[in-house]
Amino acid sequence: MIYKYIDNMKTIKKPVQVEINVKKSQFICSLFPTKSKKESKEIIQRLNQQYSDATHNCTAYIAGDGEGFDDDGEPGGTAGKPMINVLRKNELHNVTAVVTRYFGGIKLGAGGLVRAYSKSVMEAIGEAEIVEIEEYDVFELVFEYSDIKTVDGEVRNNNLEAIDKDYSDKVSYQVVSRDNRDIEMIFEKYSGKISVNFKNKQFLEKI
Repeated sequence: MIYKYIDNMKTIKKPVQVEINVKKSQFICSLFPTKSKKESKEIIQRLNQQYSDATHNCTAYIAGDGEGFDDDGEPGGTAGKPMINVLRKNELHNVTAVVTRYFGGIKLGAGGLVRAYSKSVMEAIGEAEIVEIEEYDVFELVFEYSDIKTVDGEVRNNNLEAIDKDYSDKVSYQVVSRDNRDIEMIFEKYSGKISVNFKNKQFLEKI
């Protein structure tokens, strides 16, 4: 069976944080690369605790298994939705945005809030390092320590990439193909010695 990677997209390489001030209100946008809704929600929970004294912690995320946004008490449609729209407009994927607001005493109105939350995310994206990502099929190889040299040779010679390695009772590599080769076929000749199983699909920085 041949598993193909599809659709190149963009994400941010590492977390970034930018602060802007609008009519005495402080807006702090924190951007994080995230691969799943679970990871996004963990980051959001952590920032809610970190900025528990803030007036609002508004959020938006786009991940491989879904997307979402939250106005966190701001008028409906004035915070989370504009934030996720900025992420979409910039064609970003696997990213979570949290905009923390400290109210400065001057109301901004619905239009002002939309502009402020949008600008906050746009400023953060402008400071971020953007990288291309693609959806790859990840295979797990499981084998004995005595076969490490053999597996490393096949990985190197067949233009594969080991994205994770685990050394416990046996050795486990998670590998992807740089050029869409059939990983199962490559290791078919080692049947009984090297176990090959399709693990999952992941969006990874373009290899």
